[in-house]
Amino acid sequence: MSKTRIMVVDDELIIRESLAGWLERDGHHVETAASGEKALENIAAAHYDIMLVDIKMDGLSGLDVLKAVNERDLDTAVVMITAYGSISTAIEAMKRGAVEYLLKPFDPEEIGVLIEKIIAQQAQAKENLYLREQVKERTRFESMIGQSPAMQEVFDLIQDVAPMDSTILITGETGTGKGLAAKAIHTHSKRCQGPFVAVNCGAIPEHLMESELFGHQKGAFTDARETKKGRLEMANGGTLLLDEIGEIGMRMQIDLLRVLEDRVFYRVGGTQPLEADFRVIAATNRDLKKAIAAGAFREDLFYRLNVIAFAMPPLRDRKEDIPLLCDHFLHRFAQETNKPIRKVSREAMDEMMLFDWPGNIRELENAIERAVVVGKGAQVMLNDLPIVCVPDINRPFDHSLKAMEKSHILQVLTENAWNISICAKILGIDRSTLYSKIKRYELQSPS
Repeated sequence: MSKTRIMVVDDELIIRESLAGWLERDGHHVETAASGEKALENIAAAHYDIMLVDIKMDGLSGLDVLKAVNERDLDTAVVMITAYGSISTAIEAMKRGAVEYLLKPFDPEEIGVLIEKIIAQQAQAKENLYLREQVKERTRFESMIGQSPAMQEVFDLIQDVAPMDSTILITGETGTGKGLAAKAIHTHSKRCQGPFVAVNCGAIPEHLMESELFGHQKGAFTDARETKKGRLEMANGGTLLLDEIGEIGMRMQIDLLRVLEDRVFYRVGGTQPLEADFRVIAATNRDLKKAIAAGAFREDLFYRLNVIAFAMPPLRDRKEDIPLLCDHFLHRFAQETNKPIRKVSREAMDEMMLFDWPGNIRELENAIERAVVVGKGAQVMLNDLPIVCVPDINRPFDHSLKAMEKSHILQVLTENAWNISICAKILGIDRSTLYSKIKRYELQSPS
């Protein structure tokens, strides 16, 4: 293990030699400087883990050295050396970033204990930084963010299926990130150098869908003034995302099924067969099995798409991801708007943790954007959020969902003698969520 690098800065020779001798005896690498100016020369040329700096020196003072160190290298721990009469200055130095101060005359054993304490703190700080980076790595996958078990499972599945060329069906409610998952699959696939072409099947009118997907020849219809490539040709060598696949009509379903089976198609008005090599990912917020039963979706197309399938979890089932997502969106919108908003208040976060987010991540993103735009202070406050406000739950004949929820929770708590674990299980929520609801509704245990 490398030795700790320490610099002793003092204009008294006896102080420098005494401290250097004790520290070297303990196995540290020690250098000395007789002035603040020399100390600055040293830190310009090398990094030091710890610096022991006298407060009062001719020329640059210890406070000047401290300032220079803080501006240059935040990892260096600075200990101020002072006489009894300068304790107030040493305390001021600690306010400015010094980690500790030493009183003259020195106790060698006390110095040894202090240095070991600083070394241990620095090691812990490095480990915490490493752990934070590891957590960040585990909670971010491409543009998706999540530390919940549900999202970790999605991340693992994407890594497993991405290298294959199989067709994938991604299901999930609107706003859960199905498009981001599809893009992540493409990015980690063998086709990552090819194009990623997305088609929103729910946004294209049915009479334009054929031309959009297959392209058209010049003169094929009134507005076809030139030949146009369709999305299938554009996706050649890459990935084709058919977003909201459940919205396409029956006639187009037949044409699409034929293309997926043999990868051959014709432009509208064209006679030459065209081939395209692309991977298909389909996404939908509809229950396709119900659509099949209702005669709105072809069963054979469903099985052609449903080779590998997975669902994106709704935000209400991964609420432990809300703080991570809030931090991400808050940082982004604060930068875009150049506003000094840095955090979400506890009250606002509690409300967001309790809200069910029917619009999922997209709704949360919009809520944070709105909060940043209208916010006046350094943090997002409850009133900045556009989500449902807490009603007056003591109002007579209040039949709101929030009032009914309060009544139901109180009833379950009473019936189970306020056993939080049992009540949380009965209510189908975790203990932390139940505690938040108890706090929010100001429920009181009779005991």
